[in-house]
Amino acid sequence: MNDTYTIRELECLSGIKAHTIRMWEQRYGLLKPQRSHTNIRSYDCAELKRLLNIALLNRNGYRISDIHRMDEADLHASILSLFRSDARCECRITRLMQLMLDLQAEQFEKTLEADIRKNGLQDCLTEVIFPFLQRMDVLWSTDHINAAQDRLVTNIVRQKLIAGIEKAGSCCAGPETATALLFLPEGEFHELGLLYLCYLLKRQGHNVLYLGANIPLGDVNAFLVKRPADYLCLHLTSTLPAGRFEEFLRQLNARFKGKKIMLCGPLVSRHHVKAGRFPNIQISRSAAEINAFAESLCP
Repeated sequence: MNDTYTIRELECLSGIKAHTIRMWEQRYGLLKPQRSHTNIRSYDCAELKRLLNIALLNRNGYRISDIHRMDEADLHASILSLFRSDARCECRITRLMQLMLDLQAEQFEKTLEADIRKNGLQDCLTEVIFPFLQRMDVLWSTDHINAAQDRLVTNIVRQKLIAGIEKAGSCCAGPETATALLFLPEGEFHELGLLYLCYLLKRQGHNVLYLGANIPLGDVNAFLVKRPADYLCLHLTSTLPAGRFEEFLRQLNARFKGKKIMLCGPLVSRHHVKAGRFPNIQISRSAAEINAFAESLCP
């Protein structure tokens, strides 16, 4: 497991562009990275948590020229004032990230429960849990959390997602609604993104067949012989080089001819495939695109 972060990984986790992070370092000394003999920056966990707080304040009207004068007490007091005033989504996500990084499982669960009570399960799932999962995927795919750390909080999130799925599933799907088959291919075990997709589809009243993680493509083929589906949906997290990723797309295209396939997840976001190369495969690279897919699904 990596103990340090690159500036690009900080960019993904904080939403602050790498060139802006460099400027904040040089002009204000807000972060103090280590440097390799080739002058490559690296950041520890404390630097990441500090950047998350700085980014949160900056997005909510605080100027960097003021933030850099704050000591730690002032910084935390300003963060708390944001929670008390608006409980903005970014505040809620940042708090979960920090608790996860500090392995504060009990406080993580209490914070999530309080958010659900205050804002409702649907709001929490859509506005907080899904963006949090995206950042967790970055940590997982860049080897910054191990399986034990991942399970510590993802089992809590999993319970909330399943509760949301059960509630959404109470809406009866009509005979004309689409049926989506959800699964993770062999070697993929990070299931939370797929559960969130299941929640979105059920909330829209669609039929969902949920196979779960680590399913060989041959088994999916055998399943479809007995139980047809209109769409196949996959959420991909594990790292594959570009060549192997395109080979995987070719396998999907060959095995499931005529099927509409939707791919999402951090692995998908990292690779670019020429438009039209696999016409039956739809790639969703953002939360907005995934939501749009769920809303527009039809048989």
